Amino acid sequence: MLHSEVIRHLCCPICRRELAQPTADAPVRCPSGHSFDTARQGYVQLTAAALTHPGDNAAMVAARAAFLAAGHFAPITSAVRDVAAAAWPGDLVLDVGAGTGHHLASVLDGLPRAYGLAVDSSKAAARRAANAHARADAIVADVWRPLPVADSSVGVLTDIFAPRNAPEFARVLRPDGVLVVVTPATGHLAEVVDALDLLRVDPAKSERLADTFDASFRRAASRPYQWIMELNHDGVGTLVGMGPSAWHVEPATLSGRIAVLPAAVRVTASVEVAVYRPRA
Repeated sequence: MLHSEVIRHLCCPICRRELAQPTADAPVRCPSGHSFDTARQGYVQLTAAALTHPGDNAAMVAARAAFLAAGHFAPITSAVRDVAAAAWPGDLVLDVGAGTGHHLASVLDGLPRAYGLAVDSSKAAARRAANAHARADAIVADVWRPLPVADSSVGVLTDIFAPRNAPEFARVLRPDGVLVVVTPATGHLAEVVDALDLLRVDPAKSERLADTFDASFRRAASRPYQWIMELNHDGVGTLVGMGPSAWHVEPATLSGRIAVLPAAVRVTASVEVAVYRPRA
């Protein structure tokens, strides 16, 4: 059953009216009669049409869970948690493209009075995110369409390596809310990107990000983070398997490329953590 503290911030993806779930066994419904069942794993699919993209598959989500559990992206988790703890004005913590819910769980650990919602287009991700934290719920929704979230109901919105729908982010955020966006910087994972011929970060990504948010947000702060990860061959495979290159490299080809790497691979992680505030 969804937490009452979460469902009060949600709205029907079809008619935009409020949602309710009277009992744990009951579906989520709106006054217009639109109904949404809760999956056995605890998430709810709140979509009005077919998803534009199904999101990460089960293998990619499993790889992400393993990589995050190993602590390789701990600097990202800590940075986002610290920003949220300092800025949260109340109401919902919303993680868009939440994946396994790993980062959202950390944010909620730092905000003992907050409740969180993980949004992802992947059912495999939502299964894990629904159980990531005692004060978090998960829904499957399309980030590129209107989010099933009420206007001005989100205190902190996090977007970590995920699609960015600036107009919707601006709509759901409180006027005093904060948006935290984590993006890869040039050189992120460069050692394995070059050695394995993987997808590269667009050098103009930072400029495009600024253009995306300029109409609705002002950038309040931005900080680069860089650290070295020591990975064995399995760790490299997990890293590649959880990201977009998993869609573009055949497993046998990838295994052959990894096999010729040194037994211990030093990989640079380089990201930018940007903080935005809604424009008046």
